[in-house]
Amino acid sequence: MTVFDVFFYLSFVAGFLMAFNLGANDVANSMASAVGAKAITVKQALFIAGILNIAGAVLLGSQVTATISKGIIDPSSISDPKLIMLGMFASLISAGFWILISTLSGLPVSSTHSIVGGIFGFGLVVGGPNVVNWGKMGSVVLSWIISPFFAALIGFLVFSHIRKYIFFKKEYLENAKKWAPRWIGLTFAIICGSFLYKTPLGKKLHLPWYEAIAVVFVLGITFWLIGKIIVKKVFSHLEKSAESVEEIFRKLQILTSCYMALSHGANDVANAIGPVAAVYMIAKYHVFSAKAEIPLYFLLFGGVGIALGIFWLGRRVIATVGEKITTLTNTRGFAVDFGAATTVLLASNLGLPVSTTHAAVGSVIGVGLARGFSAVNFKILWKIFLYWILTVPFAALTTIIFFQVLKWMVY
Repeated sequence: MTVFDVFFYLSFVAGFLMAFNLGANDVANSMASAVGAKAITVKQALFIAGILNIAGAVLLGSQVTATISKGIIDPSSISDPKLIMLGMFASLISAGFWILISTLSGLPVSSTHSIVGGIFGFGLVVGGPNVVNWGKMGSVVLSWIISPFFAALIGFLVFSHIRKYIFFKKEYLENAKKWAPRWIGLTFAIICGSFLYKTPLGKKLHLPWYEAIAVVFVLGITFWLIGKIIVKKVFSHLEKSAESVEEIFRKLQILTSCYMALSHGANDVANAIGPVAAVYMIAKYHVFSAKAEIPLYFLLFGGVGIALGIFWLGRRVIATVGEKITTLTNTRGFAVDFGAATTVLLASNLGLPVSTTHAAVGSVIGVGLARGFSAVNFKILWKIFLYWILTVPFAALTTIIFFQVLKWMVY
């Protein structure tokens, strides 16, 4: 057995552990607000998120290719593919380690930024400053501001709208029944847009922008009309009360949470499996390719790892995001999910750097601030922000250490 084979199998294990930790931490992105608002129980959230993440990874994940280096380094500047293999393995170990520490602390961090930090670290050691794409690294730092700010703004505006046009009106239940179908249509339009632009399978369709907009518009109108029928039949028995309004939005919130879980499996499985695919290509062909074929069983492997992480450790970060930042109800939880999902879609398509984790937390903050500064727990927020700032340097530093030890062992 060659050193290439050994590190391929070791990377498979490291990739699984990365997927496990990714699921444990990132499940809060989709399910925290639903649990915090009591739309579903923790057990239901873990089960739903586990199933949908596997489905997203396998059915909508990177079936064809995945960008391995994420544009952080220029792999062509590194002549020895064995060094890249060791670097990718070290990146997986260090990123997974940081996410595990954060999860055990109950704090949400970006899995994308963790693996980016790892790749940055080994690239800096092997190729020096010239091998690093500093513009890309700058965009990562910029995303610490962009993602939470835009999500907070959208979450703030959505919940303020719900309060102004529903809760502050005399006929608030009738207004809720009138606005709910519109939110259903808009939500499905966002989901459709995200499918077309954010998932690898959607991108594979190569729809021109005007056709994509037409599809999104038609589906939005269709689900608005369907929503009117559903609201009329399902909620006709509700008596006039604030709880009845929350019950309507509870259904909507479950819908948005399920979408975000499916999207997470599709988009973030590459954070765990991408470096494994790189090692796989090097082990098989002894050359590095910036893009690598990802077999279906790799995606299933990553999806199962994410699901197991959700089941075993997912409740820790869910509790922080869903309950400790601000108190959530179903209307607030819907605004949180809508704000996060919309931010990820819009920012990605405008070419702006975005983190789903940062967007989810930012949206929670925005909804909390809609009720005043006293409604937000800034003590827990400072801890979260500190971990966000530490993510890239910690992952980079530990990757450098792991890489140097591995290099000493192999060479």
